[in-house]
Amino acid sequence: MRALLSLMAMSFAGPLLSRGQSVPAAESPAPLRIYHLLREDDDWSFLADPTLRQEFWDPIKYIRLRRGRNDWFLSMGGEAREIWEQVGNDNWGQQPFMNGYFNERYMLYFDVHYGKHVRSFVEFKSGLDSYRIGGPRPIDEKKLDFQAAFLEVGMGDERNWIKFRAGRHELEYGSGRLIDVREGPNVRLSFDGFKVKAGVGSWQIDGFAVRPDLDNPGFFDNAPNRAVGFWGGYASRPLPHKNSLEVYYLGLDRKQAKFERGTAHEVRHTLGARFSRPFATEKAAWDWDYEALWQFGTFGPGTIEAWSAANAVRYNFSDLPLKPRLGLRFDTASGDNNPGSANLQTFNPLFPSGQYFNLLNPVGPLNLIDLHPTLDLYPGEQVTLSFDWDFFWRERLGDGVYRISGTPLRPGIGGGRYVGSSPAITAVWNATRHFSLLASYVHFFPGPFFRENPPDKATDYFTTWLNYQF
Repeated sequence: MRALLSLMAMSFAGPLLSRGQSVPAAESPAPLRIYHLLREDDDWSFLADPTLRQEFWDPIKYIRLRRGRNDWFLSMGGEAREIWEQVGNDNWGQQPFMNGYFNERYMLYFDVHYGKHVRSFVEFKSGLDSYRIGGPRPIDEKKLDFQAAFLEVGMGDERNWIKFRAGRHELEYGSGRLIDVREGPNVRLSFDGFKVKAGVGSWQIDGFAVRPDLDNPGFFDNAPNRAVGFWGGYASRPLPHKNSLEVYYLGLDRKQAKFERGTAHEVRHTLGARFSRPFATEKAAWDWDYEALWQFGTFGPGTIEAWSAANAVRYNFSDLPLKPRLGLRFDTASGDNNPGSANLQTFNPLFPSGQYFNLLNPVGPLNLIDLHPTLDLYPGEQVTLSFDWDFFWRERLGDGVYRISGTPLRPGIGGGRYVGSSPAITAVWNATRHFSLLASYVHFFPGPFFRENPPDKATDYFTTWLNYQF
């Protein structure tokens, strides 16, 4: 499964949640048995060989649809996730009480292959919220809807191929700094539109033109947001020594974009690149992640000129007890130089991970400098302990602090550059490849910025996750 251990294995230049494929538990019989972050990437075609069907769920992982044809088959899978969360002094005292609530998420997919070149994929989602004071937020509750539903037509061979998709999609690229399915919150994000995937030699290239879905709480009532358009291309390829390179262009059109300076029509273009070597084996001493990007476009009558850079490195002491991994991240994202001018310099993280810095995620990656030391320990094959401490500063004093959603949180008044710090401790137990348990405590110490923009009470957050996938 995409176990919670892999959730906590940091992609250093980006959010807390790890990207891409899971790390199977120790008893996994074969590397092919992987539950991906995007379940559309699961591949169970190897179960066409009956001798490989060894698990309880294998009968529904490969159901042959046409006699004598292994490439006509149905695969089914899903997830059940139960989460308890409680927050004290949420928004630094704007909600001066302990708010505890219970979130449930259930997902079920049907993946049908009609030969080698045609496929349909449908995934249902249901998110339920109970006991939250103030009621559920859009990220907490969705009675029932499609998380994904697309038709795919492809052609080509193993080295050079192309696939066309139309319908509802999940998008997740790189470290999740700019495009993510919003895995942490109860209701994941999806997009409606068109997508093209291609393999050209060692390169994989994706192109898309979509609109994000507006999350409504009822039954099958989500709809694309007509005020937002999103398009782009993302290319990646492996490099020697387990390195990888990613380059991308992303375009965003928002009719009503809100920043500290006000609300206006935003057309923003993003050009960026990422060079990384994620942790792959216990013998790899170093892993790293570097990403830089530039944004330009228009905001109302003015122009946009923004940037962001993320640098991270980790050393793995694999020969020591508990196999400690010590890391350091340093991220920075531009803020507005002069709110009185028509031009905008605030970075836009587009559609980032719902858990960018830690599971509380106190602030968003706009107008921000972030220094983030980390330490991971491994008491056992299925147990991980993670300790980290985030320190936040404003990149520009004339700009404010933002939420993870990108909307303004506090105005940029006063001279306090230091925003605050947030220590966290997280424990993950992968009991089996299907079942995992997570517990995390996060605190936020407000700095001078919040003391000059009260309320400024310290925030406490605790959560426990129970997850089952099949």
